Amino acid sequence: MSPDSMSPGSARSADDLNERIRALWLRAGGSLSAQERAEYELLVVEWAAAIRSEVIEAA
Repeated sequence: MSPDSMSPGSARSADDLNERIRALWLRAGGSLSAQERAEYELLVVEWAAAIRSEVIEAA
């Protein structure tokens, strides 16, 4: 997954992003390559933003 495919304010849910993060770790077998690490970092940032957005919407 390239950084270009990850846009700020993505419409993906925190649950979807969590599943992607879990799948990445499973595919990697617990040890991330440099490319996988970059993908992981982008997913975590997007997940955190989605969590914040969902909490704000629930308030």
